[in-house]
Amino acid sequence: MNNFREVNEDILKEWLEFREETAFCEMSPQDKKYCVYFEEIAEKILKNVPKQNKKYVQKQLDQLDKNFMDYLYYWNEKYYRNGFVDGSQLAMGCFEE
Repeated sequence: MNNFREVNEDILKEWLEFREETAFCEMSPQDKKYCVYFEEIAEKILKNVPKQNKKYVQKQLDQLDKNFMDYLYYWNEKYYRNGFVDGSQLAMGCFEE
């Protein structure tokens, strides 16, 4: 039996990926207010970096962006996964004698 609290390849991961491709693609004005505009920030940083250091700084900014996105993806999945499991357990508890 799967432990649905663990982040792994299972039906919950497929559902989260489906939701990401559908409902989460459209951002409301409220969502946009809290968006991280990484490209704009990186561009401002690179404008103030000496030419000889631009490649290195760009590489580091790209790595930071990748790490940040991986971090968000993992914690969002874990948060939603655990919320789903908690809700399921609450609902199943209503039917226990």
